[in-house]
Amino acid sequence: MDASIEELAALVGGRVIGGPSATHITGAAAIADAQEGDITFFGNAKYLPALRASRATCALVPDGFDEAIPAVQIQVANPTLAFSKILEQLAPPPIVFAPGIHPSAVIAADARIGKDVAIQAHVVVEPGAVIGDRTVLGPNVYIGHGTRVGDDCKIYASASIRERCRIGNRVIIHSGAVLGSDGFGFEMANGRYVKIPQTGIVQIDDDVEIGANTTIDRARFGRTWIGEGSKIDNLVQIAHNVVIGKHSIIVSQVGISGSSRIGNYATLAGQVGVVGHIEIGDQAVVAAKSGVSKSIPAKQMWWGSPAGPIQEQKEQHARLNRLAKLMERVKRLEEQVAAKGTK
Repeated sequence: MDASIEELAALVGGRVIGGPSATHITGAAAIADAQEGDITFFGNAKYLPALRASRATCALVPDGFDEAIPAVQIQVANPTLAFSKILEQLAPPPIVFAPGIHPSAVIAADARIGKDVAIQAHVVVEPGAVIGDRTVLGPNVYIGHGTRVGDDCKIYASASIRERCRIGNRVIIHSGAVLGSDGFGFEMANGRYVKIPQTGIVQIDDDVEIGANTTIDRARFGRTWIGEGSKIDNLVQIAHNVVIGKHSIIVSQVGISGSSRIGNYATLAGQVGVVGHIEIGDQAVVAAKSGVSKSIPAKQMWWGSPAGPIQEQKEQHARLNRLAKLMERVKRLEEQVAAKGTK
């Protein structure tokens, strides 16, 4: 990497403030790790003290930023996105998989394979499956009977998509993910559990990304449905008949129980647990490690276990933290009352 500050500013549509624009940048790093010659970015107010002390030569900062910092500034509308663009342009080129089918792949005779598809070693594509144009299937990927995968998808090593699932265009599925495994459906009869057939599908709409080792169960009937543009992190469990709306964020280790519905532009932070058959509204946010036991209205932020509106939960948490001091105070008052009674 070697580009002048002026060239980088032009690349991201930014404005240079506070130094020579001809200075060359040779690396990129986080604020705390940056050294002379590096560019960094300021995307969160809590890192302002670190930015003031940073050794970075250049920093991407928001438009109108007026703090005194040692680094040359490039002011942009969104420093985080601008930094990503710089990394994309100046980092090593992405790995490209040449179209073709590896000799060890097992492709059913009636499977339909689109144009310029890359199918790598030991892939299995079952009868009736359809693979769209320019899609990449990594090593050991499994595509089940009758499953349809759209155009320009990337399915990384050892992901499994079982029978009859529907995958849209430009979907990314990371290693170890399993889509279409049986929903967890059992009924007690005569003292033993009887398996309830899971006959539905999983539908993934366009531009969804699914993290490594995430599991999305097929519906008992109908579909488990992930809406357009939603992003699902690693190690997430989504149960049968769950519906997640468009452009929602599901962070690592979330578990969503059966038949719950998540709205559009919602966020479930890390390790959130959601019971079955409830609704979380559009643009709602559930803070980390919360346990959601009832429906959440749109545009609200909830926290806690059981979760509730975050301001109420904070107030209750503060009261609990003061409980020990309150008990000490009550104890002293009781002692004073007892002493007066003795007299």
